[in-house]
Amino acid sequence: MEIMVRTKTKTYPVILERGILGKASEYISRKGRVFLVSDDGVPETWRALLQRQYPGAHMHVFLHGEPSKNMDTLRRLLEDMAEHQVARNDTVVALGGGVVGDLAGFAASVYKRGISYVNIPTTTLSQIDSSIGGKTAVDLAGVKNLVGAFWQPDAVLVDTDVLATLPARHFSNGLAEAVKEGLTFDESLFEIFEKDDYPDHIDDIIYRCLMIKKGVVERDEREEGERKLLNFGHTIGHAYEASHGLAEYLHGECVGMGMLAIMDDPALKERLKAVLQRLNLPIRCDNDKEEVFRLLRNDKKASHDRITIVQVDEIGKGYLKEVEIDSLREKLI
Repeated sequence: MEIMVRTKTKTYPVILERGILGKASEYISRKGRVFLVSDDGVPETWRALLQRQYPGAHMHVFLHGEPSKNMDTLRRLLEDMAEHQVARNDTVVALGGGVVGDLAGFAASVYKRGISYVNIPTTTLSQIDSSIGGKTAVDLAGVKNLVGAFWQPDAVLVDTDVLATLPARHFSNGLAEAVKEGLTFDESLFEIFEKDDYPDHIDDIIYRCLMIKKGVVERDEREEGERKLLNFGHTIGHAYEASHGLAEYLHGECVGMGMLAIMDDPALKERLKAVLQRLNLPIRCDNDKEEVFRLLRNDKKASHDRITIVQVDEIGKGYLKEVEIDSLREKLI
């Protein structure tokens, strides 16, 4: 199944097909060489499957996890690209989750003032959310995604077969972003997680999410309006994720808690809480609330003492609302 994303800066295909990783080379431009990027959290099975299609290509592998999404890792990646003489007509191919896509995409955006890259997401989180739209970034000074660029991929290859090796916690972690898209754009998508055996619908869930994000990105590529709705749960969620305390949380887990915290409607909060528990996602953050609030004040979307949040009072209809940052302190859970 092919979905065409048409933005002002680039048109590219998102291909959702089981088994496509095994024939990725058929879909990636041959105008130059490829430079492969992955992390050690991607099973060797999948890295080897891609490497066999490009036996002469170098694969840069870094340590997995959010702590690697920083300027040092980016610098080492860029230096490796230079050492292997990556040219302007070559293509960076990212194989992995959101961290791999962020780093590889950002490196491609700045190396020689911008070269091509292809994204092959291997987690529910990246297949549902981060693989399309052109957002690339690294963390800096304890703030998530503080330094980055909009740089659209040349293609995105989504193979749901690779999810079979994903640990259960990481599988559920990514589904939090699908819950988010249901809450803000598509009531029937949210209801899948309430009523159905959701793992049996994973291909449909990912397709629905890709279609939602395609439409939003085409209408608002640089997040000047509607695309901000995709940040539902992220304002508080990013602060939860960056905080240190009794627990280390994954991105989707923090988004889930962030959505629950920001919601005002009691009935909707109960419905969301039930879904998060069904997905084995946390509903309360154990980390120090003062540290969380300090990090929240540093959110890149904040403007002095005010911040624009996303709110949902009716499922499928998210909207933007400007509030005092101090008002969010009492919402922390």
